Parts: sequence; C-alpha cells; structure tokens
Amino acid sequence: MSSAFSFNQSVIDEFRANGGKVGGPFEGGDLLLLTTTGARSGVERTTPLGYVRHDGLLMVVGSNLGAPRHPDWYHNLLAHPVVRVEIGTEQYEAVAVPAEGERRDRLFAHVVNAEPGYDAYQKKTTRVLPVVVLERAAADAGADAPAPVRTLADKLLEVHVWLRAQLRHVREETDAHFAALAAHQGPGEPPAPGLGLQIRQHCLAFCQSLEFHHVSEDRHMFPAMEAHHPHLADAFARLRAEHRTVARIQEELSALLADVAGADPERFRTELERMSAELTAHLDHEEETLLPLLGGVPFPPVP
Repeated sequence: MSSAFSFNQSVIDEFRANGGKVGGPFEGGDLLLLTTTGARSGVERTTPLGYVRHDGLLMVVGSNLGAPRHPDWYHNLLAHPVVRVEIGTEQYEAVAVPAEGERRDRLFAHVVNAEPGYDAYQKKTTRVLPVVVLERAAADAGADAPAPVRTLADKLLEVHVWLRAQLRHVREETDAHFAALAAHQGPGEPPAPGLGLQIRQHCLAFCQSLEFHHVSEDRHMFPAMEAHHPHLADAFARLRAEHRTVARIQEELSALLADVAGADPERFRTELERMSAELTAHLDHEEETLLPLLGGVPFPPVP
C-alpha cells in the first residue's frame, strides 16, 4: 500500500468520523470528498480535495500539486461524469463538468484569488490545470419538489421524471450551442465541429444513467413482474424491444461523445432528437403498462 494512499485514507476516515472536520495540513480549509468511478476498473475511488465556491458554483482543480499529468480522479470523471460529493455531513450526486476556454480562465482567476497556492501549481507545469464544476444532480432548478416515494410505482415515476429532465437539459444545451455557432458563422460556412465538454458530460451522464436503469429493469424488475403476470408476456416483450431501440441510439451518441472536439454537431443533434422521440414514447408506454401493477408494492421493500 502506497504512502499516498494511506495518507488519503486517513484523511477520509477522519473526515467521515468528525462531520467533515480534519486536522493536519487540511485543518481549517475547505475540504470535500470526491468519489469517482475508475475509467478502466469501474471501481469507486474516493479522494479528499480542496474546493472553492464562487457565484453559486462548487469547483475543484486538477492541480496534482503541479505535476505534469492530470490526477487519476480527473480521468475518471471524464469517463464517468456522475460523481459523489461529501461536504461536512452532506452527501449527494453531482455531474462533473470541466470548464473550457474563457470560462475556465475566469473561474481559475477566482480560484487563485481564494487560494493563491493554485497559481504556484500552475507555474510548475505546462499543462492547463482543469477547473471542474460539480453540478448537483438533483432535480432541475425551479422544478417542483419531488413527490414522496411510498411505492415501487412512485420510484419508477421518480426515475422517469429525472431522465426526462436530464434529456431536456441536454437538448437545451445543444440548442444554445447551435445558436452560439450560428452567431459566429459566416454566410455559407459549414458549422464548426465539436460539442464542448458541457454537453458531453451531461449527455454522457444521462446515457450512463439510462443504461443502468434499463439493464436493471431487464435483469431484475421485468422477470419478477412477468412471473406474477404471465398474461402480459407480449407487453414485456415490447418493452424489452423498446429498450434495444433506445440502446442503439445511445451507442451512437456515446460514439460521437468519444471525440468531443471533432464530433459532427448536426449528426449529434439528429441522434439526440431520435433519442428524445423514442425514449419519450417508451417512458409513456412503460408508465401506462407498469404503474397500475406497481402501485400496491411498497418501496423500500418491507422485510
């Protein structure tokens, strides 16, 4: 076990045992725990990091103490944008979005103003230190308060509401991206390639969450329900077929997101519209089929 790992684990243990308060070099500082999913291993990794708040944003910096390579947690969040944040005694999921261009420079200036040590780290390396905004992955700002979850029907509906909101969010960001491209595009010029990390991270988070939801239904919920309602075999077959259709579109989107700088924006928007149409129809159909069956099943399950 490396000394760095041992030190990090001791900080994590102290943080969780004392409501987010630690001693040593972090004493009195703003510290959070960031849990990412390994880009290759798929294993969760927790890292203690300093953070800076500015104008409602929560930011961490991939300084790696000024080393020539980005830290592992940064590579992890590019592969799996949904992360877990712990601050004090609070814990929640967030979507990790690295800032780009002028926005990154502006946010980094605020970071340095709050914590001058990051400027020293930047001067030690030729790489641009990433500034990552941790956007809370709860319901969209301004949305109605979530309904209480008492049955499995409520839980299914909660997940569907979240998926619809995230898809709407990605579509709005894509529309804004196209509007910005058009504003800087000369007459007769083709649109510039690329999507930007903001769209990439949100769309990838949505796609991965959608895949997890559908795989869980196919492997667990559908077989259990079908055993109790064999007369609905055709309905479940249709739902599985819809999952496969959505998965094919999801694969197309994920392939485009793999090359964020060179992605074809028009093709991305076309696939996103296909996803919106197919997924909306599927969620509507699934709710019509399953909610009446799940309304009497308590959630969480009664032991």
